[in-house]
Amino acid sequence: MTFKALIVEKDDEGKTHASVQEIDESRLPEGDVTVAVEYSTLNYKDGLCLTTGGGLVKTYPHVPGIDFAGTVESSSDPRWKPGDKVVLTGWRVGEIWWGGYAQKARVKGDWLVPLPEGLTTRQAMAVGTAGLTSMLAVMALEDHGLKPGAGPVLVTGAAGGVGSVAVALLAALGHEVAAVTGRPEAEAYLRGLGASRIVPRAELSEPVKRPLESETWAGCVDAVGGVMLARVLGQLKYGASAAAVGLAGGAQLNTTVIPFLLRGVNLLGIDSVMQPYENRVRAWNRIARDLPMDKLEAMVQPATLADLPALGQAILKGQVKGRVVVDVNA
Repeated sequence: MTFKALIVEKDDEGKTHASVQEIDESRLPEGDVTVAVEYSTLNYKDGLCLTTGGGLVKTYPHVPGIDFAGTVESSSDPRWKPGDKVVLTGWRVGEIWWGGYAQKARVKGDWLVPLPEGLTTRQAMAVGTAGLTSMLAVMALEDHGLKPGAGPVLVTGAAGGVGSVAVALLAALGHEVAAVTGRPEAEAYLRGLGASRIVPRAELSEPVKRPLESETWAGCVDAVGGVMLARVLGQLKYGASAAAVGLAGGAQLNTTVIPFLLRGVNLLGIDSVMQPYENRVRAWNRIARDLPMDKLEAMVQPATLADLPALGQAILKGQVKGRVVVDVNA
């Protein structure tokens, strides 16, 4: 049995090359469950794994793809049976384990969750790790007191995958959403997702000059980190929270403890890779219930396995808007 896969190989000079190949099923890694993959997607990590490896890929040849959705083909795990529709995100699949850029994947049953009722496998990959992370961030903000009507909620990196879903989710839940972007051409797109205000990136890209600024935001989903997150912490309303989900603007956080001590703000770390099963299911069910599918579809850029090498480079340059959905069988 052979199937198509996007294989990344490294040559003797240390350079990587990605190509679609027909490979034998015997090359799949060991695992409890074999899945016939239907769709995958593209995240920043995938861009790294498709190009330099980014320190994430340990052995070559390698199949990237940190997300996939499809149908169970065979299983030695009693929780899963042939025909089950499943979703996988995280667990370092696509990094140290072969991932979803192939027509078949073999993984541990612990890593799978059932496809939520009401979602197709294509819609699940339009959500993917980016959307799951957004939902986890929104849930964390809610758990720390965020309610509609409290004031504008800021979303940084709003035109990216995480930001796009966060904008649509927050707007659908009744929040006033302020979307930060450095791409003026994305304004119509973001307003279409539900943003009521567009904040130019330049307004938040200067380093902190004062530990506290005017209380502006009732909450924040931050995909940028660095200088921007430091600025936002000093602009949060009393008792408000920022959910940190990314570091597109840098991993360093140069700030003071003043916002935490004088305004009681919270900085919430959001991890989607090792998230426990129960919280994953909770988040996926919330996505199926709360994310408007028409807004999700407006984010989608379709792709095939052959498109991924170029898209991997584009996402690292900040040139991908919304969500890429990869039909691995196209």
